[in-house]
Amino acid sequence: MTKKAQVMLVHGAWADGSCWGKVILLLQAKGITVTAAQIPLTSLTDDIAVTKRLLSMNKEPTVLVGHSYGGAVITGAAGSAPQVKALVYITAFGLDQGESLESLSKQGPPSAGSAAITPDGLGYLWINREQFHKAFVADATKDEAAIMAAVQRPLSLASFAEKEGAPAWKAIPSWYLVCTDDQMIPPPAQEFLAKRMKATVRSVASSHAAFMAHSQEVANIILEAVEAASARSAAAA
Repeated sequence: MTKKAQVMLVHGAWADGSCWGKVILLLQAKGITVTAAQIPLTSLTDDIAVTKRLLSMNKEPTVLVGHSYGGAVITGAAGSAPQVKALVYITAFGLDQGESLESLSKQGPPSAGSAAITPDGLGYLWINREQFHKAFVADATKDEAAIMAAVQRPLSLASFAEKEGAPAWKAIPSWYLVCTDDQMIPPPAQEFLAKRMKATVRSVASSHAAFMAHSQEVANIILEAVEAASARSAAAA
């Protein structure tokens, strides 16, 4: 029997590792070992370093998954981690070398949800609590959205402006889940990123936080990558 690749999940801004809870249970039910990183959101360099440290503890073939800003993190972390056999982007930023979230956001009109983002005067960006449900997780329940808004972790302005290094998606097979009802990253931007990285693309009519109301679809695309990564690792053994 082919040994299944493990999965590491990297959250994005305004969230933490627990946001993957529903997806984690679905993957574990398939016998997959899952780890969720807790990145500090203090700078892209810091967040990549935390992810690399966690990867260094795992020598098994791994599928690295990023949501939103977490896509920029996995793009920078996977290049020096030979155990990473596949990348999965969940409505995420697959930046190219020299790009930043800031520079990419200027290439098109602002997203509807960006109006809900406010700086705090201390170098961090937050989502307005009253606007959180509609902007970030419109298809979750009112209670789920209220909890996420209350526990949100801000993104530093440094993370928003820092430029990406060499992108791992140029060398590692990638998958991309386009969320067609996303208010934070416009679907055309998602499609552009996915096409540029030559990713295997799937789509779902979901808000930005697809792991809440569409956890099965998120798990499904990760499972696709797990099967492909497991097969490749077995063939190379």
